[in-house]
Amino acid sequence: MLKTSVNTALRWHRPLVILGIAMAALVPVTLIGMLVDDRVLVGAPIWTKPFKFAVSLGTYAVSLAWFLTFLNRGRRIGWWAGTAMAVALGVEMVAILVQVLRGKRSHFNIETQFDSALYSFMGQGIIVLWVAHAVIALLLLWTRFDNRALAWAIRLGLAISLLGLTLGTLMTQPQPGQTGKSGTVGAHSVGAPDGGEHLPVTGWSTEVGDLRVPHFVGIHALQAIPVLVALFGRRADARLAWVLSGSYFGLFALTTWQALRGQPVTDPDALTLLAFAALAALTVVAVRLAALPRSPQGV
Repeated sequence: MLKTSVNTALRWHRPLVILGIAMAALVPVTLIGMLVDDRVLVGAPIWTKPFKFAVSLGTYAVSLAWFLTFLNRGRRIGWWAGTAMAVALGVEMVAILVQVLRGKRSHFNIETQFDSALYSFMGQGIIVLWVAHAVIALLLLWTRFDNRALAWAIRLGLAISLLGLTLGTLMTQPQPGQTGKSGTVGAHSVGAPDGGEHLPVTGWSTEVGDLRVPHFVGIHALQAIPVLVALFGRRADARLAWVLSGSYFGLFALTTWQALRGQPVTDPDALTLLAFAALAALTVVAVRLAALPRSPQGV
């Protein structure tokens, strides 16, 4: 059964699926690393970062591989875009692992010429990833789907995911007090240096704002929105896909707003809570209206 599933997936987009398999194989390695390696970097076990990236990059790669199966035009362009993504993601993970073995930060690290060059190389890979993601999103925008609800779930999920990728550029900006001599440029946290009190596993700050929260929410829209739409079964249509995507975009926007205000995700103030409550209420009403029973719709 497993072998059959893998063989089927490999026909989606081989480079992306192989990357996904490699990331799945890397997960237990990173877990072992967390158990046997007691080194701590920026306040967290040093193997936590490659664990998180292995899970995230693996699900991202396999999702894109599946999306590419829907292309009915521009397949060659889509294949090359997917291959570029696989290479860029692979380079990202290799760089992270190299720095973990060296006991160094991978992101924001300009401490030495090697660290700076590696960080710059990773940045160039992210640009390739962003462009390839945008190309695939455009191709799927003009692709004809049999299921309109799934079509818009994938298209809008890709669009929000692209915004999530773009948000990462805010982390690369020099922070107050950072200079070339500080050894770092950029940070996840807003309002304090990285490395303070944080949530387990995710590492999200519990003291100040953390841009990784909306970054995560945005990037994984490409999985979350199709899953949410699928949960409605036969009641799902294009209108519901738009409603759920709009609500998810609202979540992305609010978490970005919260982080930029230097507010930890675990301690929202009254204004933030009011905004989230309003979003939740609007979502319930809109989903209820969109999911009302109606006559069967042709697909």
